[in-house]
Amino acid sequence: MTYQTASQATAPAAAPFAPEAALPRKPRLALMGEFSAGKSTLTNLLVGRQPLPTRVTATRLPPVWISHGAEGARLVGTDGSEAPVPLEDLASVPLETTALIRLSLPAEALELCDLIDMPGISDPNMPASVWQNLLPEVDSVIWCTHATQAWRQSEAAAWEEIAARLDAPSTLLITHFDKLKTPRDRDRVLRRVQKETGDAFNAIFPLSLSQALSAGEDMEAWKTSGADGFIEYLVDLLLNWSQPGRGSTAARDRAAAQPLQPDQALRAEVLDIAAPRGSSAQPPVPAEAEGGPRVTPRRVSAASRRSPRPDRLPPEAPFDSE
Repeated sequence: MTYQTASQATAPAAAPFAPEAALPRKPRLALMGEFSAGKSTLTNLLVGRQPLPTRVTATRLPPVWISHGAEGARLVGTDGSEAPVPLEDLASVPLETTALIRLSLPAEALELCDLIDMPGISDPNMPASVWQNLLPEVDSVIWCTHATQAWRQSEAAAWEEIAARLDAPSTLLITHFDKLKTPRDRDRVLRRVQKETGDAFNAIFPLSLSQALSAGEDMEAWKTSGADGFIEYLVDLLLNWSQPGRGSTAARDRAAAQPLQPDQALRAEVLDIAAPRGSSAQPPVPAEAEGGPRVTPRRVSAASRRSPRPDRLPPEAPFDSE
């Protein structure tokens, strides 16, 4: 199947990064980090499916802006033009002429926010300008750092530049935490990252994305992966996005009150930092406020903080290498 490249599209858009005027303004969360830190696997976890090509995401795709809607994708060219593209052809998009991919999916999480899956900041095959040009559209970042080499100097240097451009506090995930085999190693890495990042992030969560994806309906495995606390925190943050404190402090307080238990599940160590946000619009009011069911991602509902999780990824789909 072929598709029209962005440079061949006949109707240029007004601005390369502007979403459709009809869409309400939602928080825009960028998933960032170095090569193979878990950004695209995190995307799979949040949207409940595997929308991006596996094992090529880090080096072959420009930024992917994911919004709620009927399933479909289009390329946005460096000249502002747009063209539809079949999902199966995403792995072969022309990087030289593509500024980003606009992807829409009917995922519940995307009713609360837009996700922007960024290329790895350390990818030698991808110039930094590819993701730097999109930073003005980003509200907040979920930064993924690999547990076995957590918070490298290159990450700290990049974050110093990125954080200055953001309107809202961000979140740090220490991914692949299951690769640290002993309680002593887990405790040492977590405490070092906390010390070195200081107040740079609103919250820090150790997390095993592979365990979370394979948990199925096993709640104990879901909690052990670290995903339970992270998703609860993220939903709380998004539902209270327009509040001056950037969400209720309940989720942060619950996580912070938990003493570190390196011999058990992956605990969250949450830092209570919340700077005021600018003048962006409030995300859509959840349906529960109007008497209907609330739509929230994964296992978490805003009222009870626990709900059944959507269907897991197809068992035949391998995990992304990131």
